[in-house]
Amino acid sequence: MRLTAFTDISLRIVMRLAVARPDDLLTTRAVADVVAVPYTHAAKAVARLSELGVVEARRGRGGGMHLTPTGRDMTVGALVRALEGEGDVVGCEDDPPCPLRSACRLRMALRQAREAFYASLDTVTVGSLVDQPTGPLLLSLVTPGERTTATAT
Repeated sequence: MRLTAFTDISLRIVMRLAVARPDDLLTTRAVADVVAVPYTHAAKAVARLSELGVVEARRGRGGGMHLTPTGRDMTVGALVRALEGEGDVVGCEDDPPCPLRSACRLRMALRQAREAFYASLDTVTVGSLVDQPTGPLLLSLVTPGERTTATAT
C-alpha cells in the first residue's frame, strides 16, 4: 500500500510542527521549504490539518501555525485514516467496474490488509515520531536561503 502524496506532505508538516517550541508560530512557506514540498501543496495540507483540529493556523501579520495538543497525541493511524479516506485499495467500482466484484474474495482480503496496516500505525503517536534521532534532524534542517547564508559566513 502506498500513501498519497497529500498524506506524505501532511505527515512531514506535522512532524516539523511537533519539534517546534510551543510558542513558535511557523509559516506555511517556511515549513514547506524545510520539508521540501511546494508551497501550494503545503497550504492545502495545512488547511486540511486545520479542519481536523491537528494544526491551529492564523493568517495575516503575526500569524502562523502550531500543532495542537490533540494533534500531538493523535495516533498516526487515525491521522492517516482521516487523510486517506475510506476508499478501497483497488478500484472495484471504477468505470468500468470489475466483473468479479460480486463474488470476489480479493476485495475483502485487501480491506483486512489495509486495516492491519492502520492498526500497526495506531500504536504510534504524532509526538513519538520526533523522538531521537528524527527530532534533532528536523531541527537542523534549514531552508535553501538559510543554508547559503550559513555557509557564506
